[in-house]
Amino acid sequence: MNTTTPRVFIAATRQNDGKTTTSLGLIAALQKHYPRIGYIKPVGQRFIEIEEQKIDEDTVLMDSVFSLNCPLVDMSPIAVEPDFTRKYLQSSNNEALVRKIQKAFDRVAWEKEFVLCEGSGHAGVGSVFDLSNAQVAKTLGAKVIIVTQGGIGKPIDEVALNQALFEKEGVEIIGVILNKVMGSKIDYITEFATRGLKRKGLELLGVIPHQSVLSSPTLDCIRAELSAEMLNQTNQLENLVEDVVVGAMGAHNAMSFFKRGVLLITPGDREDIILSACTSIEGQGKDGMAGIILTGNLRPNPSVLKVIRSMPIPVMLSTEDSYQVASKVHDLTVKTRPGDAQKITLIRDLIAKNVDVKKILESL
Repeated sequence: MNTTTPRVFIAATRQNDGKTTTSLGLIAALQKHYPRIGYIKPVGQRFIEIEEQKIDEDTVLMDSVFSLNCPLVDMSPIAVEPDFTRKYLQSSNNEALVRKIQKAFDRVAWEKEFVLCEGSGHAGVGSVFDLSNAQVAKTLGAKVIIVTQGGIGKPIDEVALNQALFEKEGVEIIGVILNKVMGSKIDYITEFATRGLKRKGLELLGVIPHQSVLSSPTLDCIRAELSAEMLNQTNQLENLVEDVVVGAMGAHNAMSFFKRGVLLITPGDREDIILSACTSIEGQGKDGMAGIILTGNLRPNPSVLKVIRSMPIPVMLSTEDSYQVASKVHDLTVKTRPGDAQKITLIRDLIAKNVDVKKILESL
């Protein structure tokens, strides 16, 4: 396997701590030093099918943003399907999986000056089929950066747990990046997290301020999650949802909630609330609501549907009730997608300004 191309492995203390955000921003920052960069996510858990191949979602994102000039199947060699673990435990084939990762890395690294490797959770994820992040990093001969959420006590405790497994596998940790830190606490957390990590022999490589826009879903993302039916045609499916209101009150009282970025969830037969929302949107432009979800598979009468079809914001119909819809929206895991141009630009800037890329390169 290629052992000469510089590489780094991005791990995290848990899922959704910001590995993909960090990876995307780091590739952009590293391109200033290494114009030809490769990317690989050796073990992926969330995938989509492209030309009958199961490709990790993050791989699709990276290739879309950076045009990496490498087959997607090599950047995403192993997709953990629902029955993957059961099959592995029935007939262990670890050597074949390791060879698959190594060969994929060789192809990803071909004619590249640097390769960024993205993990799939904390250090132990994948242990059940003998491909934990720690074991994969060792297989690739990569040093590790750990991403964790902002704070002092809890993040450092969790980093210490991950550190133990990486060290057990003989993998060196370059340092730690704290993500989603409240802006008012950045100086305080930077000072004391630096001290705490230093006691563990680790460096703080960056502190990324929390940006609510990165955790705000788009209407299109919600539509896909709910398998909802669109009731109108609109070019505003990329509207970001900043707040959610369940329309269970009288129309007069509901009007005070129809503000910028609000997603209204209401039964499809609450025509008084629907019409009030339609009226409030007129003339608001970009300061209007994000969208409306009608629930219970209750389709409004034809006269109301006619008004809905003229609405500029997305209006959709879900078969589920208001509580189920609100719960799904609340629990939705928001991932950056190829079409999220605003988020991608923000991520590039955040990493460039708040992560010490020079220190990372020196450590390699």
